[in-house]
Amino acid sequence: MDSFLPVTYEEMKNRGIDKPDFVYVIGDAYVDHPSFGAAIVSRLIESLGYSICIISQPDWHSTKDFMRFGKPKLAFLVTGGNIDSMVAHYTAAKRKRSNDMYSPGGKAGKRPDRAVITYCRKIREAYPDAAIAIGGLEASLRRFAHYDYWDDDVRQSILVDSEADLLMYGMGEHQITELCQRLGSGESISDICDIRGTCYICKPSDTPYGAVQCPDYVQVCSDKKAYAKATRQQYDQQDEVYGKTVIQRHGDKMLVQNPPAYSLSQEELDAVYRLPFTRKVHPMYDKDGGVPGIEEVQFSIAHNRGCFGYCNFCSIALHQGRRVTCRSEESVLEEAKKITEMENFKGYIHDVGGPTANFRHPSCEKQLKAGMCKGKKCLAPTPCPALKADHKEYLDMLRKLRSLPKVKRVFIRSGIRFDYLLEDKDESFFKELVKEHVSGQLKVAPEHCSNVVLDKMGKPHIETYNRFQKRFYEITKSIGKEQYLVPYLMSSHPGSTLQEAIKLALYLRDNNIHPEQVQDFYPTPGTISTCMYYTELDPYTMEKVYVPKTSKDKAMQRALLQYYLPQNRELVLEALKRAGRYDLIGIGKGCLVAADNNNKKNNSQKGSINSKRKGESSTWHKQNARAVPRQKKASQVQSKLPKRKNNYQKPK
Repeated sequence: MDSFLPVTYEEMKNRGIDKPDFVYVIGDAYVDHPSFGAAIVSRLIESLGYSICIISQPDWHSTKDFMRFGKPKLAFLVTGGNIDSMVAHYTAAKRKRSNDMYSPGGKAGKRPDRAVITYCRKIREAYPDAAIAIGGLEASLRRFAHYDYWDDDVRQSILVDSEADLLMYGMGEHQITELCQRLGSGESISDICDIRGTCYICKPSDTPYGAVQCPDYVQVCSDKKAYAKATRQQYDQQDEVYGKTVIQRHGDKMLVQNPPAYSLSQEELDAVYRLPFTRKVHPMYDKDGGVPGIEEVQFSIAHNRGCFGYCNFCSIALHQGRRVTCRSEESVLEEAKKITEMENFKGYIHDVGGPTANFRHPSCEKQLKAGMCKGKKCLAPTPCPALKADHKEYLDMLRKLRSLPKVKRVFIRSGIRFDYLLEDKDESFFKELVKEHVSGQLKVAPEHCSNVVLDKMGKPHIETYNRFQKRFYEITKSIGKEQYLVPYLMSSHPGSTLQEAIKLALYLRDNNIHPEQVQDFYPTPGTISTCMYYTELDPYTMEKVYVPKTSKDKAMQRALLQYYLPQNRELVLEALKRAGRYDLIGIGKGCLVAADNNNKKNNSQKGSINSKRKGESSTWHKQNARAVPRQKKASQVQSKLPKRKNNYQKPK
C-alpha cells in the first residue's frame, strides 16, 4: 500500500506520521490517476514535503469517519469529486441515478447531496476551529450566488453555505502550493486573502478597493435582470491577464473573488504529470469490482488544458479557463511509455486529448498580452480573423506515439472541434485523423441544426458541420474504410422553440440519423446557458430567450429527435399539431409520423391547407450519417468496427 497515500490510521502510522499536515476529504472513490483532480492535488502536496491522508467517501451520518486521522496540523481540504455531486446523483429530469461511475462497483449512494457543504459541516461539528479549504468543480462553479436547478431557486455562494475558510476555484496547483507554504510558515488561514484563484468571506468594511461589484444575493434572488447582469460581470473577469477582483454581498458578509490564477507554464504542467501516480484504483475497492470511472481514462493521455471554444452550456470557461496550455511532446511520450509497461495494456492508447482534443495552441497571439476578448468567441458564429489554426505539432506528436514499441493504435475519443479543424488549410491532420485515429466512430458536437439555437449555445452554424461531414466521408471513402461520425445532439436548450426542435427532427430525417439516445439540456451551476434557463434573458444582449421548462415541453422536444420510435408517436403527434405542422403527419413521403386512425382524413386535409397557406418546406440537402448516443462509453467502442444496427445507414 506504500504506493498510495494513507487511507487508514494504521497506514498513517506505518509511514511514521503522528499527525498529518493535511486531511483530504473527497466525494469520489480514491483513484490515483491524473484524470482525477484529487489525485493531482494530493500528489502535489506530497511532492512539496507535506504529509497528507485521504478520507474517501466518508459516512456523513456521524463525525466518526471525519475524525479518522484526528485534526490535521494545517487544514482539511474538501472536494465533492470530479463532477458536481447533484449532477452525479440526478438526471436532467431530476430522477435519481441508479449508478455512480466514481464510486466502488458503480453503486450510487456513497456520497451525500451537496457533498462539499455536508462534509464541511461535519468537520465543523467535530473540530469547530479547524482550518477548511474547499475546491474542485462543485466548489468552483458554485462560488457566487447561483441558480440551483434541483432547488429551482438561487442559492448562496457555497463558501457561505459550507462555512469553509477559503475556496480555491479553477485548476488549483498554484493555489494549493501557495496555501501549503503559507500555512506551513505559520500563517492563519483567516489571514490568507490575497492568493489568486481563491475566494474568501470578509466584513463589508474590509472589502478590497477597486473590485467589480456584482448585484448582491438578495438582488439576484428577486430580480432576474440583476442575475443576468451578475453572470456577465463574473464571466468578463475570468481572464488571468485583465481579470479584476469581483465582490458580491451576502447579507452582512462580502464574498471576494480574487483574480484568476495564472495558467501553468508548460514546464509546470509537465512537472504535474511526472508526479508518481500509480494510475490505479485503490485496492480496497477490489472486493466491489473496482471503480468504473477508471475504465475511460486508464490508458488515455491529457495533453492540454483550457478551451477557447467557450460553449455557453459548458463549465470549462468558468473552471479551467479559455486559455489553452499544453504539455511538451517529451512529457506526453514519457507518459505513453509508462502506459505501455502497465500489465493490462493491450496496445491501444484510448485517447490523446483534453477538453478539446485538437487544441494545442492559444487561439491567437493577442491574448498572450491582452487576454481573451470579452463577450466574444474565437470560433462562433464564425471564426475570428485573428484565429491561428495549426495541427502540425499535434500531428507530429501523434505520429511519434504511433511509432512507440507495444503501441498498436492511438485513438482520439475526447472530441475534436470540427470548425477549428476546417480552418487549417493543410489537410494532413484531417486525413491522418480519419486514417489512423478513429476507432470506427468519431465524436463531434454539432448539438443542433437551428442557427437560432446554435447562437444561444455559442456554437458554429450548421453549415460548418455540413462541410465537415461531407469532407469526412469523402476522405473515409478514399481510404476504403467504413467509419462514422458520432454527432452529439441536445434538446430543449434555451432558444429552442417547438419549431426549432422540428427543424432538428427534419435534419435528422433527411440525413438518415437515428440517435439511440438524446441529451436534454442540463442546467448545471454557473454556466451562461443556465443563466438563460433561469432568467429567460441572454446575459450578453439582455434580450428575451424562449426556454422550454415544463416536463411536457421537454418531452416533446426529446421525442422529436427520436420521432421514429413507436413509443414516441403520441408525443410527436402532439408536438406537430401544436406547431401547426400537419404537413408532417401522415404516411406520405417526408412525414414524420402517421396520423391518428380516427382523424387521418381530417389531418390530411388540414395538412394540405396548412402547407399551402404557410408555404413551408421540409426539404434539406441529403447526406447520410450515423449517430450513436452521447452516453455511450468509450470502453464500448472497440478498435474494430462495431456491428451494424438496423437504424443506421451506411454513408454513400
